[in-house]
Amino acid sequence: MNPQRIPNLENTHQLFSGKTGLEIGGPSGLFRNDGFVPLYKVIYGLDGCNFSNTTLWEGTIEDGESYTWHKGKTGIQYISEATDLNEIPDGKYDFVISSNCLEHVANPMKALEEWVRVVNKGGLLLLALPNKAYNFDHYRPVTTFSHLLEDYKSNMGEDDMTHLDEILKLHDLSLDPPAGTPEQFKERSLKNPENRALHHHVFDVGLLTQMMEHFNIKVLQTCESREHIVLGRKTVHLQYI
Repeated sequence: MNPQRIPNLENTHQLFSGKTGLEIGGPSGLFRNDGFVPLYKVIYGLDGCNFSNTTLWEGTIEDGESYTWHKGKTGIQYISEATDLNEIPDGKYDFVISSNCLEHVANPMKALEEWVRVVNKGGLLLLALPNKAYNFDHYRPVTTFSHLLEDYKSNMGEDDMTHLDEILKLHDLSLDPPAGTPEQFKERSLKNPENRALHHHVFDVGLLTQMMEHFNIKVLQTCESREHIVLGRKTVHLQYI
């Protein structure tokens, strides 16, 4: 039986209603009241995590009780790599959500392993990643699962620039005006360990499903729209492949 398709909002809201979670790389318009999956209005609490005190998307942020996510509601802001949530104990949250973030992570399998770790048994993970058909990645191939697994096994660091040549060659600058000229884009890209603007990998629903299944996450719902969205539930017994 195929998973249900988002947006089955009534069912999705029931799953998240009254729960407390962590958002990686937010806050995100996808989860606001006018977003495609408006979860902020039904959850109870939300903390956030970003890789630096200064980002291209949020500007300057501070750690502590400063993560404002919905109509004055605040949670803890963590400043930490998506691949290393060392401040957060196992099973702290009911869910992890992330929109348009994982593509900026050099080692997405390591990140997902951490996100699974901080979710409690039976907890939810909702990932939304850009659909290359609608953005500047449309010339690039979808990354293979074997490639992601190899990066995971080799403990690839977030300073990795393996994909830079492919990105510089295939990135459609006509669909990315803020990137500037080819020279400006290359200059910014060479500073990726600082700004994290690059899309290291390109995803589709099939790849995201393989990633979740690797960590024994049962896929509940999927969607292919302007974003690829996969919702899964953490199983009780994790047996990593």
